[in-house]
Amino acid sequence: MLHSLSNWFRHFFHVVSNIRPIVWICSYVCLMPVFALIYWWLPDSQFRIPENAGTDFGSWLYYSIVTITTLGFGDYTPAHGWAQAVTAVEVMCGLIILGLFLNAVGSMKSEIDVETELEKQRHVHFAMEKEKLMKCIPTVMHNLNKFLAYCYAVTTPENKRKEEDAEYNQDFTFNDMSDLFKPSGLPFDKTRMPAVERLMKCSSQTSLSLDSLETRVDLTLWPELLENCFTFVANWQMFSSFDVLSEKAIALLPKGEDGSEEEAESKISAEIASWKGESDFNNRSGMREIDELYHFIKENAAIARQLEVAITKVANS
Repeated sequence: MLHSLSNWFRHFFHVVSNIRPIVWICSYVCLMPVFALIYWWLPDSQFRIPENAGTDFGSWLYYSIVTITTLGFGDYTPAHGWAQAVTAVEVMCGLIILGLFLNAVGSMKSEIDVETELEKQRHVHFAMEKEKLMKCIPTVMHNLNKFLAYCYAVTTPENKRKEEDAEYNQDFTFNDMSDLFKPSGLPFDKTRMPAVERLMKCSSQTSLSLDSLETRVDLTLWPELLENCFTFVANWQMFSSFDVLSEKAIALLPKGEDGSEEEAESKISAEIASWKGESDFNNRSGMREIDELYHFIKENAAIARQLEVAITKVANS
């Protein structure tokens, strides 16, 4: 019984504490004319009224204000039962509402203090995470730039590649990939490896750096950055899980009649260059892998650009 009563009071004060102070103040003020109306309705004989004093609604409103605020000037006084009872009720209501008002003010102050502390912690957390992000940005941006550069090399015919102004064109066509087996020709790539194989290696490195970024930094503070990182990594994992043009890309291609890789590359390059319409090779060996690569570059290069913009925005904020 006592336990239930204690729980009820605890619940009651919890509910009451959540009521804003302005509500109690409004209630306090609204009670004044309500009780003034009751006094006005009561017979004047219920009160001791000063000589020549008024008995209109305004006079009783004055008495109600003096009563609820417990000032008690003594000019108007309750003399008999009903007047005394109503006056006592008004005084009690005033005291209770003032108590609840003060309780609500204390509750609101505690709430403000908690929110202020949480906001302070959020600022500290944000500053710490941004500091960690700033340390990771150079590596991530370097990998993204390399990825886009290799995308440019793979999607641009060799005779159109330029060492300066080597900018990836998102509107490339399937035919533009005809020289993907030739060296990239990029200034920082001194190897003679096929551009497509270098792209696959770079894609793996970029995916690892973005995955590491997600692990080390709380990217929920930057939703756009988190979404793009997750999408890039997920796309690469799906793409590489099928061993599509992986690290040993050329070895996966069908050999020519004389068994040479060069002949197979030439045939596929020629087919890419002459292909008309959309790329759709179904299960044709060799060409299906190129088709997968085409769509992978289209999607992930766009994400890489969005990541560059998002990271730059964070770095400059």
